[in-house]
Amino acid sequence: MTVVDAEPAVDATARKELPPSMVERMTLIMDAFTGRTTRLSLEDVARRTRLPRSTAHRILEQLVRLRWLEHTQFGYGLGRRALGLGGGDGAHAEIRAAAAGRIHDLQIRTGLVVHLAVLDEGQVHYLDKAGGRFAASVPSWVGGRVPAHATALGKAMLAWLEPEEVDARLGDTIGRLTHRTIADLPTLHQELNRIRQRRGLAFEHGEYYPGIACVAVAVRGPEGPVAALSLAGEVRTPLEKVAPLVVDAARQVSRELFPCLEHPDRGHHADPADAHERNWSAQTMDRLLATGQNGDWL
Repeated sequence: MTVVDAEPAVDATARKELPPSMVERMTLIMDAFTGRTTRLSLEDVARRTRLPRSTAHRILEQLVRLRWLEHTQFGYGLGRRALGLGGGDGAHAEIRAAAAGRIHDLQIRTGLVVHLAVLDEGQVHYLDKAGGRFAASVPSWVGGRVPAHATALGKAMLAWLEPEEVDARLGDTIGRLTHRTIADLPTLHQELNRIRQRRGLAFEHGEYYPGIACVAVAVRGPEGPVAALSLAGEVRTPLEKVAPLVVDAARQVSRELFPCLEHPDRGHHADPADAHERNWSAQTMDRLLATGQNGDWL
């Protein structure tokens, strides 16, 4: 008779080598997660740490409760407390590395300013910026933070959060930076819904800074948005024409960060990047571009 989920055998020597304190055992478990995108099952953690399965499970659940880790259908991963608000430096380096080639390619192909950013509570945190002649005119800088509701980058990421989380991140009032900035939550939620209907494509025309337009798409992982890519230029720039390039770049970065999601035989659900690929058919893009010919995406 086979015993299901039996405790893995651990010899006497291995048991003696197990760290005696809870802090040391927690550290063993945290060290098993090598980056933001690492997803481990209970069995993976027990094997990597050589802790008994029941011990690993008990500590994992405590770490989840304290938000050092998170537990989803894809396994355990680093939580908000481990990553820091908006992601820790290690996670940022991972995202920057995955996006570097796509940022360079976007800048060369379009001549526009390319941004990479993450969401830090109610703000956009810029991780990278590449630009040509127009870069100095765009008031953004690596390490800078701006209100998420006023940027295409921020709206692209907020669109994939639950409405209650959007409200919690932004607070009861959101400020107006220009006469075009969305300044109330109901209107913002309407815009986020339109972004979802456009398969995640967000536009901004002078909402953060007069004379600047931007198009952005979120880089999505198994639990939601992890970053966003954008192209920015003068407000008259027909950004809808280069929107497919941003969509494709975001999809590629998502696959770079979450390669395991490309293998459905591993028991995971479909890759969010694949959803982009299915949704952005030539016919869909033609209809989208026809809708946006007047330049008013709001």
